[in-house]
Amino acid sequence: MVYETVLKGSGAVAVTAEIWVDNWFQLHVNGKPLIEDSVPYATERSFNAERVTFRADLPMTVAIEFRDFMQNDTGLEYIGSRRQQVGDGGAIAQFHNAATGKLMGVTDAKWRCQVVHHAPVSDQCAKQRNPKAGVGACASRVTKISPDWTKPGFDDRAWPAATIHSARSVGPKDGYDRIDWDRSAQLIWGPDLRLDNIVYCRTTITK
Repeated sequence: MVYETVLKGSGAVAVTAEIWVDNWFQLHVNGKPLIEDSVPYATERSFNAERVTFRADLPMTVAIEFRDFMQNDTGLEYIGSRRQQVGDGGAIAQFHNAATGKLMGVTDAKWRCQVVHHAPVSDQCAKQRNPKAGVGACASRVTKISPDWTKPGFDDRAWPAATIHSARSVGPKDGYDRIDWDRSAQLIWGPDLRLDNIVYCRTTITK
């Protein structure tokens, strides 16, 4: 399914963004929150794509918070059931000039992505009968990020480049195949699709 939204606002250019993520995102443009995933974060197996049209001035700083679903800070899902496991993430996006159809930008290795939450620290956590967040194999690594990370002036030069992942590795589901992705658009995430649960990614689109 593809959720479509047209937002009112000012800006020199009308932009259409198309985004698919496992499992949730929030999009910021030029430091302002624009839209978040239409399906709530805690929804089980919430696979969908979003198409949103908005106005913005160039250069345009795009900052997206990506989240894979986790029940708590163990990083696990389906805790206490036979399906208890570590989840996996993955995201892709592209941006077109809404008036001309010209491709303006895509997710690729030029994006900067910082892993904010990594858990569990060991796969052994998923095998525990009563996994406890913050204990042993179920500990997490959390990176504190400045609240200004979405703004154009934020210095992201210390952030790693986005890690590119294959469609085979991510296994994109519902909604992904409803978008005509440009060949240059790539699936990105942190280095570890399974253990990197929250990832902040940024880029600047100039034309």
